[in-house]
Amino acid sequence: MPQLRDIIEIDEEKCTGCGLCVPACAEGALQIVEGKAKLVKEVYCDGLGACLGECPEGALKVIRREAEAFDEQAVEEFLANKRESQAGIKPDPMPIAAGGCPGSADLDLKPLATNSASGPQASQLGHFPIKLSLVSPQAPFLKGADLLLLADCTATCYPDLHQKLLPGKAVAMACPKLDDAEAHINKLAAVLETARPRSLTVAIMEVPCCRGLIFIAQQAVKKAGYAPETTVMVVGRKGDVMERRPVKLDEAA
Repeated sequence: MPQLRDIIEIDEEKCTGCGLCVPACAEGALQIVEGKAKLVKEVYCDGLGACLGECPEGALKVIRREAEAFDEQAVEEFLANKRESQAGIKPDPMPIAAGGCPGSADLDLKPLATNSASGPQASQLGHFPIKLSLVSPQAPFLKGADLLLLADCTATCYPDLHQKLLPGKAVAMACPKLDDAEAHINKLAAVLETARPRSLTVAIMEVPCCRGLIFIAQQAVKKAGYAPETTVMVVGRKGDVMERRPVKLDEAA
Protein backbone atom coordinates (compact mmCIF):
# COMPACT_ATOMS: atom_id res chain seq x y z
CA MET A 1 0.00 0.00 0.00
CA PRO A 2 1.54 3.34 -1.05
CA GLN A 3 2.42 5.76 1.75
CA LEU A 4 4.09 9.12 2.06
CA ARG A 5 7.77 8.48 2.77
CA ASP A 6 11.36 9.29 1.83
CA ILE A 7 12.64 7.60 -1.32
CA ILE A 8 15.48 8.09 -3.80
CA GLU A 9 14.96 10.12 -6.98
CA ILE A 10 17.34 9.97 -9.97
CA ASP A 11 17.88 12.86 -12.35
CA GLU A 12 18.49 11.03 -15.64
CA GLU A 13 19.75 14.22 -17.31
CA LYS A 14 22.64 14.37 -14.83
CA CYS A 15 23.25 10.61 -14.57
CA THR A 16 26.23 9.40 -16.63
CA GLY A 17 25.66 5.74 -15.76
CA CYS A 18 29.02 5.42 -13.97
CA GLY A 19 27.52 2.88 -11.58
CA LEU A 20 29.24 4.17 -8.43
CA CYS A 21 25.89 4.38 -6.66
CA VAL A 22 25.03 0.70 -7.25
CA PRO A 23 27.38 -1.00 -4.76
CA ALA A 24 26.74 1.85 -2.28
CA CYS A 25 23.13 0.69 -1.94
CA ALA A 26 23.24 -2.23 0.49
CA GLU A 27 19.65 -3.14 -0.36
CA GLY A 28 20.36 -3.54 -4.09
CA ALA A 29 17.69 -0.99 -5.00
CA LEU A 30 19.78 0.61 -7.77
CA GLN A 31 20.94 -0.89 -11.06
CA ILE A 32 22.33 0.46 -14.33
CA VAL A 33 19.72 -0.06 -17.04
CA GLU A 34 20.38 1.12 -20.60
CA GLY A 35 23.20 3.35 -19.39
CA LYS A 36 21.31 5.06 -16.55
CA ALA A 37 20.85 4.40 -12.84
CA LYS A 38 17.36 3.09 -12.13
CA LEU A 39 15.38 2.28 -8.99
CA VAL A 40 14.71 -1.45 -9.28
CA LYS A 41 11.67 -1.47 -6.98
CA GLU A 42 10.31 1.04 -4.51
CA VAL A 43 10.10 -1.63 -1.80
CA TYR A 44 13.89 -2.12 -1.94
CA CYS A 45 14.71 1.54 -1.17
CA ASP A 46 14.83 2.46 2.55
CA GLY A 47 15.07 6.18 1.76
CA LEU A 48 18.12 6.73 3.98
CA GLY A 49 20.27 7.94 1.08
CA ALA A 50 23.50 5.97 1.63
CA CYS A 51 24.09 6.24 -2.13
CA LEU A 52 23.95 10.05 -2.31
CA GLY A 53 27.61 10.76 -1.63
CA GLU A 54 28.80 8.32 -4.30
CA CYS A 55 27.36 10.19 -7.30
CA PRO A 56 29.92 12.59 -8.81
CA GLU A 57 27.22 14.34 -10.84
CA GLY A 58 24.74 15.01 -8.04
CA ALA A 59 22.06 13.02 -9.88
CA LEU A 60 20.64 11.43 -6.72
CA LYS A 61 18.50 12.99 -4.03
CA VAL A 62 16.00 11.85 -1.43
CA ILE A 63 12.49 13.21 -1.83
CA ARG A 64 9.24 12.65 0.03
CA ARG A 65 6.43 11.21 -2.06
CA GLU A 66 3.83 8.49 -2.24
CA ALA A 67 5.62 5.16 -2.62
CA GLU A 68 5.31 1.52 -1.68
CA ALA A 69 6.52 0.83 1.85
CA PHE A 70 10.09 -0.37 2.36
CA ASP A 71 10.00 -4.17 2.71
CA GLU A 72 13.04 -5.57 4.55
CA GLN A 73 11.99 -9.17 3.95
CA ALA A 74 11.64 -8.55 0.21
CA VAL A 75 15.14 -7.03 0.22
CA GLU A 76 16.61 -10.06 2.00
CA GLU A 77 14.99 -12.42 -0.50
CA PHE A 78 16.13 -10.30 -3.45
CA LEU A 79 19.74 -10.17 -2.21
CA ALA A 80 19.76 -13.89 -1.40
CA ASN A 81 18.56 -14.73 -4.91
CA LYS A 82 21.14 -12.39 -6.39
CA ARG A 83 23.98 -13.96 -4.40
CA GLU A 84 22.83 -17.43 -5.36
CA SER A 85 22.64 -16.43 -9.02
CA GLN A 86 26.12 -14.89 -9.00
CA ALA A 87 27.61 -17.86 -7.16
CA GLY A 88 26.21 -20.17 -9.83
CA ILE A 89 27.87 -18.36 -12.73
CA LYS A 90 31.14 -20.19 -13.28
CA PRO A 91 33.26 -20.60 -16.40
CA ASP A 92 32.46 -23.90 -18.09
CA PRO A 93 35.70 -25.69 -19.06
CA MET A 94 33.92 -28.47 -20.96
CA PRO A 95 34.42 -28.70 -24.73
CA ILE A 96 31.47 -27.97 -26.96
CA ALA A 97 31.09 -31.68 -27.72
CA ALA A 98 30.32 -32.24 -24.04
CA GLY A 99 27.70 -29.51 -24.06
CA GLY A 100 29.83 -26.70 -22.61
CA CYS A 101 30.62 -23.23 -23.94
CA PRO A 102 34.01 -23.10 -25.71
CA GLY A 103 34.20 -19.35 -25.10
CA SER A 104 34.55 -19.93 -21.35
CA ALA A 105 37.32 -22.54 -21.46
CA ASP A 106 40.76 -21.41 -20.24
CA LEU A 107 43.11 -21.24 -23.20
CA ASP A 108 46.78 -20.26 -23.18
CA LEU A 109 47.85 -18.52 -26.37
CA LYS A 110 51.33 -17.88 -27.66
CA PRO A 111 51.67 -14.26 -28.84
CA LEU A 112 52.99 -14.13 -32.38
CA ALA A 113 56.13 -12.32 -33.43
CA THR A 114 55.93 -9.52 -35.98
CA ASN A 115 58.20 -10.15 -38.95
CA SER A 116 58.87 -6.53 -39.83
CA ALA A 117 58.13 -3.04 -38.59
CA SER A 118 56.20 -2.31 -41.77
CA GLY A 119 54.23 -5.56 -41.82
CA PRO A 120 50.97 -6.44 -40.10
CA GLN A 121 51.19 -6.28 -36.32
CA ALA A 122 50.71 -9.61 -34.54
CA SER A 123 48.37 -10.21 -31.63
CA GLN A 124 49.98 -10.07 -28.20
CA LEU A 125 47.03 -11.63 -26.43
CA GLY A 126 48.28 -14.46 -24.24
CA HIS A 127 45.08 -16.18 -23.15
CA PHE A 128 41.33 -16.55 -23.51
CA PRO A 129 38.69 -15.72 -22.23
CA ILE A 130 39.28 -12.04 -21.65
CA LYS A 131 35.95 -10.80 -20.24
CA LEU A 132 36.11 -10.40 -16.46
CA SER A 133 32.72 -12.09 -16.11
CA LEU A 134 34.07 -15.21 -17.87
CA VAL A 135 37.59 -15.40 -16.44
CA SER A 136 38.08 -18.04 -13.75
CA PRO A 137 40.01 -16.92 -10.64
CA GLN A 138 41.76 -20.33 -10.80
CA ALA A 139 42.99 -19.81 -14.38
CA PRO A 140 46.72 -20.59 -14.52
CA PHE A 141 47.49 -17.50 -16.63
CA LEU A 142 46.33 -15.25 -13.74
CA LYS A 143 48.56 -16.66 -11.02
CA GLY A 144 51.20 -14.08 -10.08
CA ALA A 145 50.52 -12.23 -13.35
CA ASP A 146 50.75 -8.61 -14.35
CA LEU A 147 47.00 -8.07 -14.63
CA LEU A 148 45.43 -5.54 -17.00
CA LEU A 149 41.90 -4.46 -16.05
CA LEU A 150 40.76 -2.96 -19.34
CA ALA A 151 37.64 -0.87 -19.95
CA ASP A 152 35.92 -2.12 -23.10
CA CYS A 153 36.08 1.19 -24.97
CA THR A 154 39.79 1.60 -24.23
CA ALA A 155 40.56 -1.52 -26.23
CA THR A 156 39.02 0.10 -29.31
CA CYS A 157 40.36 3.63 -28.85
CA TYR A 158 43.98 2.92 -27.90
CA PRO A 159 45.87 2.22 -31.15
CA ASP A 160 48.98 0.79 -29.45
CA LEU A 161 47.10 -1.74 -27.34
CA HIS A 162 48.90 -4.84 -28.64
CA GLN A 163 52.30 -3.24 -29.02
CA LYS A 164 52.56 -1.27 -25.74
CA LEU A 165 49.94 -2.48 -23.28
CA LEU A 166 49.15 -6.18 -23.77
CA PRO A 167 52.63 -7.76 -23.98
CA GLY A 168 53.31 -9.89 -20.95
CA LYS A 169 49.97 -9.15 -19.29
CA ALA A 170 46.91 -11.15 -18.38
CA VAL A 171 43.81 -9.16 -19.31
CA ALA A 172 40.28 -8.86 -17.95
CA MET A 173 37.85 -6.58 -19.80
CA ALA A 174 34.76 -4.93 -18.31
CA CYS A 175 32.43 -1.97 -18.74
CA PRO A 176 31.79 -0.04 -15.51
CA LYS A 177 28.77 1.72 -17.02
CA LEU A 178 26.71 -1.07 -18.57
CA ASP A 179 27.83 -4.14 -16.61
CA ASP A 180 26.84 -5.28 -13.12
CA ALA A 181 29.36 -3.43 -10.93
CA GLU A 182 28.72 -5.59 -7.87
CA ALA A 183 29.31 -8.79 -9.84
CA HIS A 184 32.59 -7.36 -11.16
CA ILE A 185 33.69 -6.40 -7.63
CA ASN A 186 33.05 -9.94 -6.43
CA LYS A 187 34.80 -11.55 -9.40
CA LEU A 188 37.85 -9.27 -9.25
CA ALA A 189 38.10 -9.80 -5.49
CA ALA A 190 38.13 -13.56 -6.11
CA VAL A 191 40.87 -13.12 -8.73
CA LEU A 192 42.98 -11.01 -6.35
CA GLU A 193 42.53 -13.39 -3.45
CA THR A 194 43.13 -16.57 -5.46
CA ALA A 195 45.68 -15.60 -8.13
CA ARG A 196 47.56 -12.88 -6.20
CA PRO A 197 48.62 -10.97 -9.33
CA ARG A 198 51.98 -9.24 -9.09
CA SER A 199 50.68 -5.94 -10.45
CA LEU A 200 47.48 -4.35 -11.69
CA THR A 201 47.02 -1.82 -14.48
CA VAL A 202 43.59 -0.19 -14.73
CA ALA A 203 43.17 1.24 -18.25
CA ILE A 204 40.16 3.51 -18.72
CA MET A 205 38.80 6.22 -21.00
CA GLU A 206 38.73 9.92 -20.14
CA VAL A 207 34.90 9.91 -19.87
CA PRO A 208 33.49 10.20 -16.30
CA CYS A 209 31.61 6.90 -16.31
CA CYS A 210 34.80 4.97 -17.01
CA ARG A 211 36.25 5.94 -13.63
CA GLY A 212 33.79 3.50 -12.16
CA LEU A 213 36.37 0.82 -13.05
CA ILE A 214 38.77 2.34 -10.52
CA PHE A 215 36.02 2.17 -7.92
CA ILE A 216 35.42 -1.49 -8.79
CA ALA A 217 39.14 -2.18 -8.33
CA GLN A 218 39.18 -0.32 -5.00
CA GLN A 219 36.23 -2.26 -3.64
CA ALA A 220 37.68 -5.57 -4.88
CA VAL A 221 40.95 -4.83 -3.08
CA LYS A 222 39.03 -4.03 0.09
CA LYS A 223 37.03 -7.24 -0.19
CA ALA A 224 40.04 -9.43 -1.01
CA GLY A 225 42.41 -7.87 1.49
CA TYR A 226 45.15 -7.86 -1.12
CA ALA A 227 46.48 -4.83 -3.00
CA PRO A 228 48.98 -5.40 -5.83
CA GLU A 229 51.11 -2.54 -7.12
CA THR A 230 48.64 -0.57 -9.24
CA THR A 231 48.84 1.90 -12.12
CA VAL A 232 45.93 3.85 -13.63
CA MET A 233 46.15 4.72 -17.32
CA VAL A 234 43.68 7.17 -18.88
CA VAL A 235 43.18 7.18 -22.66
CA GLY A 236 41.60 10.05 -24.59
CA ARG A 237 38.87 9.67 -27.18
CA LYS A 238 41.48 10.18 -29.91
CA GLY A 239 43.67 7.40 -28.54
CA ASP A 240 46.29 9.49 -26.76
CA VAL A 241 47.50 8.58 -23.27
CA MET A 242 46.34 11.48 -21.10
CA GLU A 243 47.52 10.17 -17.76
CA ARG A 244 49.51 7.34 -16.25
CA ARG A 245 50.05 7.26 -12.50
CA PRO A 246 50.59 4.83 -9.62
CA VAL A 247 47.75 4.57 -7.08
CA LYS A 248 47.34 2.96 -3.66
CA LEU A 249 44.03 1.12 -3.93
CA ASP A 250 44.15 -0.11 -0.34
CA GLU A 251 44.40 3.50 0.88
CA ALA A 252 41.73 4.78 -1.55
CA ALA A 253 39.34 1.96 -0.63
